[in-house]
Amino acid sequence: QLTPSSFLRIGQLSNVDLNEDIRELETEVPRQRPNEIPHNEKLLSLKYESLDYDNSENQLFLEEERRINHAAFRTVEIKRWVICAMIGILTGLVACFIDIVVENLAGLKYRVVKDNIDKFTAKGGLSFSLLLWATLNASVVMVGSLIVAFIEPVAAGSGIPQIKCYLNGVKIPHVVRLKTLVIKVCGVILSVVGGLAVGKEGPMIHSGSVIAAGISQGRSTSLKRDFKIFEYFRRDTEKRDFVSAGAAAGVSAAFGAPVGGVLFSLEEGASFWNQFLTWRIFFASMISTFTLNSVLSVYHGNAWDLSSPGLINFGRFDSEKMGYTIQEIPIFIFMGVVGGILGALFNALNYWLTMFRIRYIHRPCLQVVEAMLVAAVTATVGFVMIYCSRDCQPIQGSSVAYPLQLFCADGEYNSMATAFFNTPEKSVVNLFHDPPGSYNPMTLGMFTLMYFFLACWTYGLTVSAGVFIPSLLIGAAWGRLFGISLSYLTKGSIWADPGKYALMGAAAQLGGIVRMTLSLTVIMMEATGNVTYGFPIMLVLMTAKIVGDYFVEGLYDMHIQLQSVPFLHWEAPVTSHSLTAREVMSTPVTCLRRIERVGTVVDILSDTSSNHNGFPVVESNPDTTQVAGLRGLILRSQLIVLLKHKVFVERANLSLVQRRLKLKDFRDAYPRFPPIQSIHVSQDERECMIDLSEFMNPSPYTVPQEASLPRVFKLFRALGLRHLVVVDNRNEVVGMVTRKDLARYRLGKEGLEELSLAQT
Repeated sequence: QLTPSSFLRIGQLSNVDLNEDIRELETEVPRQRPNEIPHNEKLLSLKYESLDYDNSENQLFLEEERRINHAAFRTVEIKRWVICAMIGILTGLVACFIDIVVENLAGLKYRVVKDNIDKFTAKGGLSFSLLLWATLNASVVMVGSLIVAFIEPVAAGSGIPQIKCYLNGVKIPHVVRLKTLVIKVCGVILSVVGGLAVGKEGPMIHSGSVIAAGISQGRSTSLKRDFKIFEYFRRDTEKRDFVSAGAAAGVSAAFGAPVGGVLFSLEEGASFWNQFLTWRIFFASMISTFTLNSVLSVYHGNAWDLSSPGLINFGRFDSEKMGYTIQEIPIFIFMGVVGGILGALFNALNYWLTMFRIRYIHRPCLQVVEAMLVAAVTATVGFVMIYCSRDCQPIQGSSVAYPLQLFCADGEYNSMATAFFNTPEKSVVNLFHDPPGSYNPMTLGMFTLMYFFLACWTYGLTVSAGVFIPSLLIGAAWGRLFGISLSYLTKGSIWADPGKYALMGAAAQLGGIVRMTLSLTVIMMEATGNVTYGFPIMLVLMTAKIVGDYFVEGLYDMHIQLQSVPFLHWEAPVTSHSLTAREVMSTPVTCLRRIERVGTVVDILSDTSSNHNGFPVVESNPDTTQVAGLRGLILRSQLIVLLKHKVFVERANLSLVQRRLKLKDFRDAYPRFPPIQSIHVSQDERECMIDLSEFMNPSPYTVPQEASLPRVFKLFRALGLRHLVVVDNRNEVVGMVTRKDLARYRLGKEGLEELSLAQT
């Protein structure tokens, strides 16, 4: 599909008539234009590697495990619990930091703008206030976007798709680095203060994961510091389990929902699960929400009153005032349908927008300009809506943080301003809890419409920001509108309380956009502090998911697909039983002999065209003609460590090797193994031999070539493999199955389709 020449042509610039290009976008995937990055969703990128979730059980590993006695194993287990506690505490503290800084900076901004507006309302010239507001927003967002675009592009967006991929077993470059965490936290603060239609909840999940990955390794590669603790955990298996705990701690700090966090890790993330892991993850989540709660309570000056378990609190929903009756169930289901349709619309718009961004806005400077544009437009839209709104409400008895009077009578405030002139979290809580009659239906309708498009345009910008809160806000607005119209129809009967419908609308909209079911139900239940609503929320989310999936897939899955990540779902495609391992596998396989020339190894590793990461090891008998049987599997990273330490047969015979290599040498090189180009091998050393017997994994997983695709898929997915060797009936290697070979097959509209691979 993509020729090499089209990649060479990207560098040249030419001016493009934009209108013509947009027309072209609608008709077909456009012809390769010189200044656009060719991109097609029917591709899988080859730049993503798999994680080695499966331990290599070579002789070194077995010797070490046999040396460890029962007491040492207990120490390791205690260390795991300690790490989980530290993950919880640090994630909670990061959440506190974000919350306090955002509250102060946003408060400062809104006070400045409010004083300015009050001043100019009296003497005319409100356009200055608009300019001030837009400039403040754009400049704050500019800083937030600059650091993301130029320092760490992985920190853009909510980070949930990236963490989902990491837990699925895909190694996304830089995703769990310390630098990413710093940029993420600063970026979130700046984009929320900059008044974009974003939330600070989604990025907490990414932050928690980075913290987990960092602590569990006991060192920082970015700071070049090694603390010499937790060395046992320096491998993908352990790191990945801790990252799922970090993601759960992030959710629980964001929503005050520890159980929801565990279920989020289970539903969205971890491909591998066991009882002990669940219990440790729950522990980390609890610690995280408790830390956040205690620190924020002290900060708000009531140290003993633990009243803020998460970054967003929906406030208490009282069952007496807000129960529901059996005849409301169909109404809730209908709201779920609406949420599913609106969510699908949101995703479809965002899909086209992201495709456009990938093609044309791929230069960092353009991305920063776009982010500033969105910030200025958001401020302008908010200002114009507040200016044109004639919806006045009495101030007394209402809890508005920054009441704007504008053209209302004295003692009244503009009710559109409560929605726009506030951080999104506060607006959500207002929509849930303000007494009936606080909002004009016209106000809510206009707000929903504008905010829908703003949120859709904002998601996918080069800033760190989550999509949770904007979708809750859109849903709460149209849900409240729905509730108000219901009470009109039923002549104001008691059960049509707008707050309850705002909650259901919020659930429906969020479910329609991200399509999470189990964890989202529990998160909503924990955030409202009310179990009564469990059943209606579940119904609403199920309906929204079923309806939405009929049109397009969820937002996160869509972005994973747009980045061409080889993501493995829970099951193989339904109609794939006709395919066998022989048709799926990659051939030819580069095999190594058990005692191999060093020169051969170096040449194979330096070969950029193949760039394999796992090599089957076969018996070395040069005298016979037939292909030798499979003896084991060795990884590129292990070979590099062997070459670096020059573990050659000849040197061992001359006793030049000081000591035997230990597993520690492999762990110290993890996770950034040096590239083969940096290892110098002299001409004489190329003639030496290297013995792979004690370093290779002598029992790799194999499948016969007749095995069906679902069977291969199940084995690969359930054990988290990176390489699966395909053998014939004489145990000779005929092929190798890796993640890309399985992720290539997808169920499309017409049935099973095969994606092509590209070196993007």
